[in-house]
Amino acid sequence: MLRAVAAMGAGRLLGTNLRMRRDEQGISLSELARRSGIAKGTLSQLESGAGNPTIETVFSLSNALGVPVSALLSESPSAELVLVRSADIDVLSGEAIDLRMLRRLETPGGLFEVYNQEVRPDAVQQSDGHPGTEHHIVLTGRLRITSRGRTEELGPGDYLAFRAGGPHGYEAVDGLVRSVLLLEYPPDAYPITPGSPHLPG
Repeated sequence: MLRAVAAMGAGRLLGTNLRMRRDEQGISLSELARRSGIAKGTLSQLESGAGNPTIETVFSLSNALGVPVSALLSESPSAELVLVRSADIDVLSGEAIDLRMLRRLETPGGLFEVYNQEVRPDAVQQSDGHPGTEHHIVLTGRLRITSRGRTEELGPGDYLAFRAGGPHGYEAVDGLVRSVLLLEYPPDAYPITPGSPHLPG
């Protein structure tokens, strides 16, 4: 059972996990730079715990390493009861979105990441795509989501799911949107390794 980005800042935690994942796979900084499209100097800075990683950076690294985002942003103490206060978690920001990863859950059916998501009305957030399915539940505001050439507008209490492999975008229609984002990865996207924390089935 995991606690996300609370004890360490997001930058330090990303740096620690990035080095560990890169070492596990035997990938040089130069190779990771090539795969991710992120400059080698920037990667070196990130591994040292410096800098302020964006959503785009973390997703690029996740795709380049073939690991879920939570593998780069989580630490794993055990607990019978897990309480996560959103205010205690570092924000991962993009062009229009602020994300706080609340939880990573591994089950025999796959991997799930739970985020507190806020979409700002001043820009459109675009994603090139990533493995898995996105599930959105809007709490306040109106959220416009475009995926695979289709656009849907969600209001409070509305739910939308889509496969996230292709380009997609998010836009707050009139004011700040608060929502829950659940990222669901099938077992074959990121196989669960022996000894990984998980919930009993």
